[in-house]
Parts: sequence; structure tokens; C-alpha cells
Amino acid sequence: MSEGHQQSTETESPLEWTKGVLTGAWRDLKSVYYANSTIWKLLKSGTLLFFGFFMWTGSNLLLSYQPGWGFLYYVMAYGFALLLWGPLTHFVVVPLVIRMRRSGTGGISRFVSRHGSKANLTIFFVIVLVLGTFPLGAMTFEFQLPSGGASDVNPSLECTRSAETVHCHLTDSRGIDRVVVTSGGETIATVDDPPFEFTLDVANIRAQQGDKQFVVELQDENGDTLRRYSRRVELIPG
Repeated sequence: MSEGHQQSTETESPLEWTKGVLTGAWRDLKSVYYANSTIWKLLKSGTLLFFGFFMWTGSNLLLSYQPGWGFLYYVMAYGFALLLWGPLTHFVVVPLVIRMRRSGTGGISRFVSRHGSKANLTIFFVIVLVLGTFPLGAMTFEFQLPSGGASDVNPSLECTRSAETVHCHLTDSRGIDRVVVTSGGETIATVDDPPFEFTLDVANIRAQQGDKQFVVELQDENGDTLRRYSRRVELIPG
């Protein structure tokens, strides 16, 4: 190593070193983003598909346990949108931007070559914000939550809905002492007698990020939770 390079390295401040590392990382990221060979396009699209699916399903699972965590709708929207936007970006947008840059012409080609990637990312994040604020029914699905310690108590919760009400019942009431229905952290119904059927007014069900949902807890005689179910109104069949 030359004496001049050693001296410049020794006198480099932590701020300059951090800036240099970040600049190098940004250059590497851009080189991967614009890599346009077939194998790179397949690798990038496949990675984004896997990551998007993980974010989409993971946020749905967490929402089943924590329905009050509204920020997860934006994580869900990010993963859901990425399933389409990832392959679209690397099979259509990036090759188009590269082609326009190589053409060297003006007008629309010049605009696309300079601002195409920024416009693509801007549109993507706008879509994420819109979907996170107004979730689509196709974006959300439900998990049955196996809470509690009584493995022999595992009935199905079957629900139907009309324009104004939701009606639910259990397929088996054995081992259950009480059913408690909550929405938005507040109890909206309590059922003490078998067969534990109940009807909810849709107007009384709280909305999380525009998505009305409720939680049904099956309890034993001690008040312990045997099973817990989360339901979203728009996913309940009519």
C-alpha cells in the first residue's frame, strides 16, 4: 500500500468513512437494480416474489393475533403489491429505461431514461399507501388461533352475514362455559348458554383500517380462554 494512501486512510474522519461506505453500497445496489441479463431478472423477480409473499402472509397472521395493529395493513399492502410490481419492474420497467438511455434520443425517451425508475417507485408506494388505507378483500385472509390449553375443545365457528347483521354458531358446544365476542377491544356480546349462537349488528362492529372485524373467545368455567377466533366481516359469506 502506498504511503499516500495510508496517510489518507489514517486521516479519514468517521463521517467521511461512513459516507464512503454508504456511497459504495448505493452504487452496488444500483448496479444490481439495473442488471438486465435474463438470469438477473429471474433472480430479482423471484426474490421479490418470495419476500412479498412472506410480508403478505406474515402480516395477515400477526393481524389475527393483534387486530389492533393497524400499521400491519401497510406491511400487508407492501407485500401484496410487490407480488405483481416486482416482476413488472425487472421484466418491463428496467429494460425499458435501459433501452431509452442507450437510444440517446430526446423527448419522451429522454424523460423515461432519466425519471422512469423514480416514477415507477413513486407509483408503487402510492399504491401501497392506498391499499394500506383501504384494504381489498382479496388482500386479507384469516387464521384460526389455537389459544388456550384444552386441545380437546376445538369446534368450528361458522358465520353468515346479511346487509345489517352477522350470525354465528359453534359446531360443538362441549367443554365450553361461555362465549365472549369483542371488537376494537370492547365486549359486544356474551353468550352463557349452549348452543352458543349469537347475532351481531354490523353497525356495532368496530373497523380497523376500514376493515370491520371481531374476535370470539371460548372460555371455561374459570374464565380461561380455550379457543380464540378472529373474523373479518367482509370475508364472511352472505
